[in-house]
Amino acid sequence: QVQLVESGGGLVQAGGSLRLSCAASGRTFSSLAMGWFRQAPGKERENVAAISWSGARTNYADSVKGRFTISRDNAKNTAYLQMNSLKPEDTAVYYCAAAPKGVSTYGYWGQGTQVTVSS
Repeated sequence: QVQLVESGGGLVQAGGSLRLSCAASGRTFSSLAMGWFRQAPGKERENVAAISWSGARTNYADSVKGRFTISRDNAKNTAYLQMNSLKPEDTAVYYCAAAPKGVSTYGYWGQGTQVTVSS
């Protein structure tokens, strides 16, 4: 089992920045691929960023490329999502998720943290 706890959400003005954190426990963190997802009211869940277990590979949704950066600190069992140049359309509940090495789907999810960007 893996437990994931997000933090760092909040209210920010357009153009501002936030950093989300995802603290993991229950399994060797360095064996987990990590992803950040978001879901806005009335919209489907979107995978905004992903990072491999080693941190060597990252992927981003086109909607956040150049503005968001995913990273991880395996010594701290924590993944991060640095969000810059935030836009009102970034408003959503953000979730982190984990996939064990060798598993192609995310099987563990956090409870989510609200990000609200005001115009």
